[in-house]
Amino acid sequence: MIDESVFGTNADGSKNTDYCIYCYKDGAFLQNCTMDEMIEHCAQFVDEVNKSMPHPITREEYIGQMKMYFPHLKRWHDELTITDTAVENPALSGVKDLIAKMADTLPITFISSVDENGFPCTKAMLSPRVREGIKVFYFTTNTFSLRVAHYKANSKASIYFCDTDGFLGMMLRGTMQVLTDAKTKEMIWRDGDEQYYPGGVTDPNYCVLKFTAIDGRFYSDFYPRSFIIE
Repeated sequence: MIDESVFGTNADGSKNTDYCIYCYKDGAFLQNCTMDEMIEHCAQFVDEVNKSMPHPITREEYIGQMKMYFPHLKRWHDELTITDTAVENPALSGVKDLIAKMADTLPITFISSVDENGFPCTKAMLSPRVREGIKVFYFTTNTFSLRVAHYKANSKASIYFCDTDGFLGMMLRGTMQVLTDAKTKEMIWRDGDEQYYPGGVTDPNYCVLKFTAIDGRFYSDFYPRSFIIE
């Protein structure tokens, strides 16, 4: 995370919390480049950044931090945004289809929650029963599970699709809701679910997890890429 010591400056000399001093100064961008080019440019200043860090970081760690932080800056927002109706950046043109394909064909999805001590917890789940575009995904699970307790206390979540044959990975970050209303439970109920929930669709131990994505990161051809979902 960029801290105050390396914030850029506005035209009036005040600090700009959106950009660092290496790319934004006196109210203007210093370079005309892509996000990846900017990250490579900034990486050369890691020694300068370390002067204000309690624990020094490596160049690779600095690059990793920037790749997670930069996609949320206003400068790169349009370049990295995907919607259900359009893809603004041609470089991300295949991502929407890839998300849909992985969600629809892979048998297992990994979902993560945050426990009471702030640690991430990951579990393999059957892939989503229903999805709404590439933003909303519905899973079935047990009402009295530890995972549900986590999401009720902290809705932050991530889901991960992994295609081992194609060496592809897709992580989506967002929030997870625990739903127990009859309409939603009936929507994703399938024949044979009685083996998990003997009481049928009204079984009190049957509930729905609704994941809503805000952003993501995919890995293919040995190259990671971040994006925002709107």
